Order: sequence, then structure tokens, then C-alpha cells
Amino acid sequence: MRVAVFSTKAYDRRFLDAANQAFDHQLDYFEARLDAASAPLARGYPAVCAFVNDRLDAATLGQLAEGGVRLVALRCAGFNNVDLAAAEAKGILVVRVPAYSPEAVAEFTIALVLALERNIPRAWARVRENNFALDGLIGRTLGGRVAGVVGTGRIGARVARALRLGFGCEVLASDVVEDPGLVEDGVRYVPLPTLLASADVITLHCPLTPETRHLVNAAAIAGARPGVVLVNTSRGALIDTVALIEGLKSRKIGGVALDVYEQEADLFFEDLSNEIIQDDVFQRLLTFPNVLITGHQGFLTEEALQAIAETTLRSLADAEAGLALVNVVTAARVAGAEHMGAAAAR
Repeated sequence: MRVAVFSTKAYDRRFLDAANQAFDHQLDYFEARLDAASAPLARGYPAVCAFVNDRLDAATLGQLAEGGVRLVALRCAGFNNVDLAAAEAKGILVVRVPAYSPEAVAEFTIALVLALERNIPRAWARVRENNFALDGLIGRTLGGRVAGVVGTGRIGARVARALRLGFGCEVLASDVVEDPGLVEDGVRYVPLPTLLASADVITLHCPLTPETRHLVNAAAIAGARPGVVLVNTSRGALIDTVALIEGLKSRKIGGVALDVYEQEADLFFEDLSNEIIQDDVFQRLLTFPNVLITGHQGFLTEEALQAIAETTLRSLADAEAGLALVNVVTAARVAGAEHMGAAAAR
């Protein structure tokens, strides 16, 4: 199948080309992000492959359909960037990679928690300047503290077990569907307000839906435990960034680690080191000494990239052969299954 692959980097091409040896698709790579302006590049292709920050709104999908596209293959789990109703109206099928490596994101989440709590980035920066003083680097251990996990799907469940069984935390969880296995492991499900008021460390593992957008807002922060540490490796818009900044300024929030940001589409995955960043909110976040931000790399392991490539190319092959698509996403299916832990957050 001829496929226009958007938002590609060298690592994407490496793993897609390796996996394609088993399928022999014609993969044409474009560095451009897919949106209404770049959609004409896909004219004549039956399929496009898109990533997390590509914009597949009604305008983009309309242009794709006019150009002959009948399949959108998302090489990610999230699909909040796709107007599924518009896709169905245009006769375009949408497939995704529902589970590529939950271990990758879960392990990265724990890494962020430890880096933030033990001041590792600040210590690393000091040592590079031959400053070996320990003043200001006092951290806190995780054992015995209360951790809150919001969303206990594939990723959240692994984080909860790592915190509970690996570090000895008391783990509270919030989700509309409880995982019996987590309960057996000592995780206790509570309403979200209870989790916010009780947890020293909170990690977010939810898909982005209308119900979860700005799940962490001014009201949620007001109800949180003073000095709470917040970690988000799911979707940026789960957090109201303006409210987050106010929480940091008031010291209600003791620390933040973000691998995602609600306006990341204009920033992440690009080298902007020679540019002037126009996002004042993001720049304000960077001024806090207790904020750690990474550029949406939680998924970035060899195992995950291999799984993403193989699953994506398998879906394309099945579509070309007229087989049933097991990873198809429809508006009706989403409406029937949506809840905080129903899907992995990537």
C-alpha cells in the first residue's frame, strides 16, 4: 500500500523501514505535521500515517478524502486529535496502536517522580560546573508516603504496582472501573477529591476526553494536599496550565514533572534552540526551580518504537487485504467505552 507518513523523524523512519521488510508497503516520508495546509501532500495516496500532534480536524479530513485517502493509521494510542465523526462522514477509517509498550511510559513516570523528588536535574547541572555542594538538594523518600494514581489502565496499573510493591507507598487510585488485581495488591480506590486531598504524589494516566479536559484545574488544586507533587505523562490538556502556575506560585503545589503540555503541538518534537518561544505560559513554567519538563519522550524506547511500527504496518496490510481491522476507532465505539482508565494515555 502507498502511504504518506507525516511528522517523521529519523527514529520513525528507522523503525518503520525495519518493520516494513515484512510487509513491503511504499512508505513516503514527510517531516511536515499533517494539517489542512499540508494535507495536499497526501493527494493520490490511499492511506496516511499520522502522529500525536497532527491535526486531523474536519478541514484536514475533507482534503484527505478529496485526495483519495481512505485510511488514517495513527502510530499512537491517543486519538483526541481526530474528528472521528468527520472521518466517518468522509468514509475514512481510523486505526491506532492501542498498546505498544505500557512499560515504557510507566517506567518513565517513575523516573520523573524520582528525578523531581531527589533533585537530580539540579544536582547534575551543579556537578557540570564543579559545584559539589549539597545545600538545597535535600529530597524526600517515597517509602511510606501516599501516592495517587488517576486512571488505572495499562500504564496506570503498572505505575500503581511499582509505587505500592516496589517503593512501599500507600497507593490510592481513582477510576470509574476498578482493577481487582490492583485491589489485591493493596491499592485502594477512592473518589478523586479524596485522592487529591490525601496524596503526596499524584500521577495522571487518563485519555483526553471532554470529561477529563482540565481535570486538574483551580478547584482540584485548591482541594489538593499542600505541597503535592504532580506528574503528567498522559495528555497535556488534563491540566489547566494557568491554574497550575498559580498553584506553584502559592506553593500549594510542591513540584511538577511534565512530559506533555496542552499547547505542545507548536513546541515538542522540534529543535527550537535558535528560536524565540512565543508561548509565554510555557516560558513561565520553565522559571520554577521545582518544575521538570521533558519533550513527550515517555514512549521513546526501542521496544515501543518497534511495536508501534509493526502494529501500524499490520493494520495497513489488513486494510489492503480487506480483512477486519481490530484496532479501528469509531465515534460510536468511543462513546460507549470512554472512561478515565479505558485506554492507555499515548
